[in-house]
Amino acid sequence: MKFFTCERFRCAAIVFAAAVFFLEPSPVWAAALPNMPDLPIPALNLAIGTADGPQDVVLTLQIVALITVLSMAPAILLMVTSFTRILVVMGFVRSAMGLQQSPPNQVISSLALFLTIFTMTPVWTDIYENALAPYVQEELSASDAFERAVAPIRRFMLAQTREKELSLMVRLSGDTQPDNQDDVRTMVLIPAYVLSELKTAFQMGVVIYIPFIVIDMIVACILMSMGMMMLPPSMISLPFKILLFVMADGWNLVIASLVTSFNM
Repeated sequence: MKFFTCERFRCAAIVFAAAVFFLEPSPVWAAALPNMPDLPIPALNLAIGTADGPQDVVLTLQIVALITVLSMAPAILLMVTSFTRILVVMGFVRSAMGLQQSPPNQVISSLALFLTIFTMTPVWTDIYENALAPYVQEELSASDAFERAVAPIRRFMLAQTREKELSLMVRLSGDTQPDNQDDVRTMVLIPAYVLSELKTAFQMGVVIYIPFIVIDMIVACILMSMGMMMLPPSMISLPFKILLFVMADGWNLVIASLVTSFNM
């Protein structure tokens, strides 16, 4: 048979000998390696047993709820800050110029995150001075510290929330019409605030789109008048839109408009 040639038989013998040498505890190998102490190998045991009473069941449910809240905490913290408006407007800027991947998503998200930290610094300073620091010094209980921490965030959200969106969420929740801002529940305020942020971001995005749409229309009319029907207008208008954005100092205008748009 052709398989059992001399060369292939020699290669198979070498592979088999190497496997035996490295896998079997041969004396040559043992003498070549120094005496190493036995290292402990960690083991992880996950066991599910029966509960001894209702207390064990409650404790298990509390652990599951805590893990769920911790996994959702970053998203919750971002939704009650200025991150939503900033990120959506940044996306509108990139789409209006016709750029697909420039700036990348990581750059836009990082810039939105740092601008969120910049705009939310007064709120977080208030939380630290009036809630976190007294709680760490054992001057406040956990419930009082939580109420003091939520108050600045509620004031910030109420300052940005429109009455129409707030009335919508109050009506959908089935609550009675609140007499003042303090009567609005936080679980009703958060979705109303997010809806208001999306509406404001879309309004700013429309204003950003207008000059770039004008450039696209002018370029399309020029190409049609020249009889260049097969040439995509977006390919020609893209350098002009980038040039307009750079000459108008667009990034400074967008960032300044975003920061000053928040009612602090």
